[in-house]
Amino acid sequence: MSEQNRNGEVWVFAEQDNGKLHDVVLELCGRARELADRLGVNVAAVLPGHKTEHLAPVLYQHGVDRVYLVDDPRLELFTSLPYAETVTRLIQKYRPQIVLYGATPLGRDMAPRVASATRSGLTADCTDLQISDVTDGKTKEVWKDLLLQIRPAFGGNIIATIVNPYGWPQMATVREGVMPMKPADSSRTGEIVREVCDLADSFFGVKVLERKLEEKKVNLKAARIIVAGGGGVGSRENFGLLFDLAGALGGAVGASRAAVDGGFIDHDYQIGQTGTTVRPALYIACGISGAIQHRAGMQESAKIIAINNDPDAPIFSIAHYGIVGDLNQVIPMMIKAVKERN
Repeated sequence: MSEQNRNGEVWVFAEQDNGKLHDVVLELCGRARELADRLGVNVAAVLPGHKTEHLAPVLYQHGVDRVYLVDDPRLELFTSLPYAETVTRLIQKYRPQIVLYGATPLGRDMAPRVASATRSGLTADCTDLQISDVTDGKTKEVWKDLLLQIRPAFGGNIIATIVNPYGWPQMATVREGVMPMKPADSSRTGEIVREVCDLADSFFGVKVLERKLEEKKVNLKAARIIVAGGGGVGSRENFGLLFDLAGALGGAVGASRAAVDGGFIDHDYQIGQTGTTVRPALYIACGISGAIQHRAGMQESAKIIAINNDPDAPIFSIAHYGIVGDLNQVIPMMIKAVKERN
């Protein structure tokens, strides 16, 4: 679908599981609202599933004007082909100008299929989205109000801005946690557009027989205080100090990729470009050098304290307070001070 539709809506794929919206959906609704206001169009959400109509008011409260509801028992559980085909047909019917997905396992599965079917461009793992005019450096042609799709590139060493003047809709997947969730506005209402899933049985060749879900060990996004360790912690045993400090402060433990790759802690605790993005009130970085991939996931913390024995570590460039020293000596002193104060 290569035609531009300048009056098309801004869409969010409303990923849900067992009747509960994924957090990234509500984060995207807030940014979609900003983009749509800039373009002077509506925000819509695409909601496939079964018995999910109760989610529509939640979407309205976070900025959505219209919900395209596809209710079918066959869509109760996600499978790639029917979900991708459903979204593809809706895009072809209503011709939005922007479609956003969460960069979740489900979103990363489905978005490329929809992009291929609609012959649209797709930018993966965006960390920011903006609307701006763009001038072609060679032809000097000016494209009005394009979606700037901003993401880390080359291992996070640069930030790339990608535009798609052709092959609309403009589509992107967005990492969870990089956009703040806007407060819900209970006064907002919207419209439900009911669509029928008239897919042939051939699209349902895969049947889910059983699901086994494992809860995450830690909810880093909800933590107001995070004590994070890097490769400089040295061992899984030494991470015990970080758990002790986090316990004294009422916080959670996180980690850099170096610590996870070193086997010091599980992947659920990873913060950064390939982990969770966090914005706590206090972030204590222990033995973390501060590679750009890690900073991308925590640099918007309200207060950052860095502990490192290398005075030239990059983490100090974004820290509000820095302690140059051995974390095995500094952290016990911090724990003692916190407990004495309590």
